[in-house]
Amino acid sequence: METVKVLKALADETRFKILLLLLQHNYCVRALSKKLGLTESAISQHLKVLREVGLLVGEKKGYYMHYDVDRKALRTLASKIEELTEIQREVCRPENMEGSKNHHGNCKCHKS
Repeated sequence: METVKVLKALADETRFKILLLLLQHNYCVRALSKKLGLTESAISQHLKVLREVGLLVGEKKGYYMHYDVDRKALRTLASKIEELTEIQREVCRPENMEGSKNHHGNCKCHKS
């Protein structure tokens, strides 16, 4: 899973709404179109983006494809976000500070 691509896909309000609907029930393009008041073509394009990043799975039921959220992929995303909270901040030591009382941006360990 490419986290940045998944986050970009979810950053779109319509795709996020689709995801929320699909978490509650599986839908076909036509049903999503009616629920969201968008054309079937627009819904199909949004579904394509969500499928390409691995958030959706489809199951053919008769003539229609019904979509559902791949909850394992969603859990993986949640786990990666949780990992971000565990990143420890590096503390600048006083010996690395240059002469100014306002130390912001003056730390030797962060200069390139």
